[in-house]
Formats: sequence, structure tokens, C-alpha cells
Amino acid sequence: MLLSITWDVNPTLFEIFGREIRWYGLLWVIGLLVAVYVVQKIFKRENLPEKWFDSLFIYMMLGIILGARLGHCLFYEPAYYLANPIKMLYIWEGGLASHGGVIGIIIAVWLYSKKVTKKSMLWTFDRVMVPTGFAAGMIRLGNLMNHEIYGAPTDKPWGFRFIDNLGYWMQGVQEPIFTEPSHPTQIYEAIIYFIIFAITMHMYWKTNAKDKPGLILGVGILLIFVARFFIEFIKNVQVDSEIAMRENTGLILGQWLSIPFIIWGVWLIVNALMKKSGPTTTTTTKKGDSAFSDNVKTK
Repeated sequence: MLLSITWDVNPTLFEIFGREIRWYGLLWVIGLLVAVYVVQKIFKRENLPEKWFDSLFIYMMLGIILGARLGHCLFYEPAYYLANPIKMLYIWEGGLASHGGVIGIIIAVWLYSKKVTKKSMLWTFDRVMVPTGFAAGMIRLGNLMNHEIYGAPTDKPWGFRFIDNLGYWMQGVQEPIFTEPSHPTQIYEAIIYFIIFAITMHMYWKTNAKDKPGLILGVGILLIFVARFFIEFIKNVQVDSEIAMRENTGLILGQWLSIPFIIWGVWLIVNALMKKSGPTTTTTTKKGDSAFSDNVKTK
């Protein structure tokens, strides 16, 4: 116990009009705002129509929220939610799946590319991928604040003791009951995602990767889901049905869902590197954009 961290942070940041505002929500919003800012800088750098950005924001928000919620309901607890479909709307009760969010984004980008830009989906994906790591990292820190999605017991000195009876403790009816020191997999994932954010930012602003359709997307997708695949080995299962799945196949649902994305990431990278870059065109960089680039040319 001496070589562990007791995590007794209250998930509630404050209450307003009887509704609690959680750290998770704040961190989620910060991740979203930074992602919006980065994509907006990208669009301005490439002198793209402002309405393109406005439309992208709407499509992406709907895709992420609907995809992540439906992903959780249909991937992890289909029997319950199909029997109680109205509960799918109760998003404030929790339950969002990153794999479902990615599928939602894919559908949103397909519709956006077809109806708004008339450009290749890969063109949009490469730009959207740039800040994705940051947003994903902030969401995982939100999971940390919620005492959820942590790992198996560990004897490492950085093991976290999470509150197991969180709901009763927050209601003030029980003293906290702590778990065994466990892997803080939320922190592991957050660190990896922030590193991926740094990589994709460098690829877009400092290299010609953006001129190779699908390269930034492929690198981001591959790194995110390879990390997710291996971290799942030490992560607790999200629903009871995954216990039997792990015993029978050695993998849990999150890992099986990651495999197609890993394959897709590899294919995107190989395909992008085999194609030649397009013709060089000059991109006008406005004063004040030097935080991201200085007199950069786009091919």
C-alpha cells in the first residue's frame, strides 16, 4: 500500500442548478476546443472557404457523439439497449465507445466530402487526424477523474487505488472503498495519444506528408489502435460478457475491434507512400501563423 497512489479525486467539479458538472466534461470540451482550433488553423493556412470549416464542425460533432454512443450500446450491451432503446438517449448516464466514435467519424467525413468539399475522403481525414490524439488524450484523463476504465492489479509503485463504491461515496452514504493498486491505463493511453498528437502535428506542419493522401491518417490510426490493442491486455473488462471472450479467444472486444483499424492503417501508409505527391502550389501564410509554420509550401 505504501508503494501506491490513493486516487480520491471527486469526479464532480461543481454543481449548478442541481446538475453536476464533471471534470470529464471539462476535459472533453478542452480537447474539442483545441481540436477545433488546430483544424481551423489548417483551413486558414490552405485558404479554404470558411463555410467548409463550419460544416465540418457540425458533421464531426454529430458523427462522434452518435457513433460513440451507438457503439457502446450495440457493441458492449446490445441485449440491454435493444430491449430498452429509449436508454440509448440517456448519454449523461455514461457509455461511449471510441471504436463507435471512429465509425461515426468515418460516416460523417464520407457525407461531408460528398456534399460539401467534393474532395477525397482522405483529404479531409488527413486534416482531421492532426488534433485527434490530443482530444483522445483529454478524454482518457477524464476517465481517470471518473475512476473508470483502469487496469488490472499491479505491484508497481505507480499503481492507483481507485474508489470502487464511487456512487455511494459521492452520495455521502458510504466511506470510500478502494481497489487494489491497479494499472492507471487511462494515463498510459493519454501519454501515448499526446505523443501521437505531436507526431501528426509535425507531419502536417513540417513535412510534405499532407501531400500524400492517407499518410497522416494511416500513421495516426495505426499508432492509436496498436497502442489500444496492447493496453487492453492489462485493462479490466468493460462488461461481463468480455470475461468469457478473453477466456475463449485470449482477446476482448476492444482488441477485436482494433484489428480492422490496424490493418486499415497499414494499408493507408503503404498506399500513400507508393503514390507520387501532387504538383507544388504555394500556400499563403498569414502573419501570426508562425506558431505552426513559416513560409511553408504545399505540394
